[in-house]
Amino acid sequence: MANRISTRVQSLSPSATLAMSQKSAELKAQGVDVINLSVGEPDFNTPGFIKEAAKHAIDDNYTFYTPVAGYLSLRKAIADKLRNENGVDFDPSQIVVSNGAKQSLCNVILSVINPGDEVIIPTPAWVSYVEMVKLAEGTNVLVPATIEQDFKITPAQLEAAITPRTRMVLLCSPSNPTGSVYSRDELQALVDVLARYPEIIVLSDEIYEHINFTGSFTSLASFPELADRVVVINGVSKAYAMTGWRIGFAAAPADIAKACNKLQSQYSSNPSSIAQKAAEAAYTGPQECVEEMRVAFQRRRDLVVSLAREIPGLKVNVPQGAFYLFPEVSAYFGKSYGNRTISNAGDLAMYLLEEAHVATVDGEAFCVPGYIRLSYATADDTIREAMRRIGEALGRLK
Repeated sequence: MANRISTRVQSLSPSATLAMSQKSAELKAQGVDVINLSVGEPDFNTPGFIKEAAKHAIDDNYTFYTPVAGYLSLRKAIADKLRNENGVDFDPSQIVVSNGAKQSLCNVILSVINPGDEVIIPTPAWVSYVEMVKLAEGTNVLVPATIEQDFKITPAQLEAAITPRTRMVLLCSPSNPTGSVYSRDELQALVDVLARYPEIIVLSDEIYEHINFTGSFTSLASFPELADRVVVINGVSKAYAMTGWRIGFAAAPADIAKACNKLQSQYSSNPSSIAQKAAEAAYTGPQECVEEMRVAFQRRRDLVVSLAREIPGLKVNVPQGAFYLFPEVSAYFGKSYGNRTISNAGDLAMYLLEEAHVATVDGEAFCVPGYIRLSYATADDTIREAMRRIGEALGRLK
């Protein structure tokens, strides 16, 4: 039978993070005690006042279609959040609420990128960016940043990557998978480059905004040099422990917001009405829960970094946000245990899963070979046990 799958879909790679999480779940189903450090998901429960808002929404019959871009009350709450927390002004009509920040990102890329357009993506980069650009038939231009530079690209690197075909620059700070955070001065230096190229759209993924250990956060939308060409992506998944509620948003120039609205109207329509009311409560309710979770993540960051530094061969930096550690692991390449030889980070990740029963993700999935990603969005004791297992397993490699 002829292949019935489109070349568009055939060109995509499956999500490596979800694939490793599935392998971890399969081993657990077989009775293996697996610690899953592969998935980027807070282990906290959604705060009670947010859950109560969802229950009230059901009782109040918020169960019908909403506007495609989301309830106006939610979009107003998001606009207030952007103004009060980030110092940027977006009209509610410029905000499109979607089924998670992932859909928001994809909406923007599909709405803006034409076949052959170049999208500059600093790497290491989240697994889906490259695949979304492929889906839009754009061209990925990957700009690598090493652990020595805290995984942050320089203005010179950005300038060198720009060509007449460059349509978009995609930046994520705090970063998945590295936890790196660009300071305001570092962002200003990149903005100074972009100011010379007014045709380039800037897509700023700020989903980890509140899981930030630097004491401050700067949105790219706050730079006047980029007025009318920055799209902010954010949502409730990480800051409010609401990954399953699937609410994200794009705040964009009017023409891009309108295009995203049109696109979404044809292939998903509005996100869940109940989840929208929960998100509205998250943005308008008490914010102490956000800081409590941030403090816990910072404590866990300190713990995982200290334990990783005790393991010979792991090269680590100190992530300044999100909840990931991205160690360089090439010291183990060429080493063996039994009949297994480690040739790359993918081999190492599989070795750790099968021998240490700890699930991690190969750095190749984030466009950088030689690294693995560990999520420390889990309990302190679980982190200690996971790092003990990793250390013992790596110690057996000779």
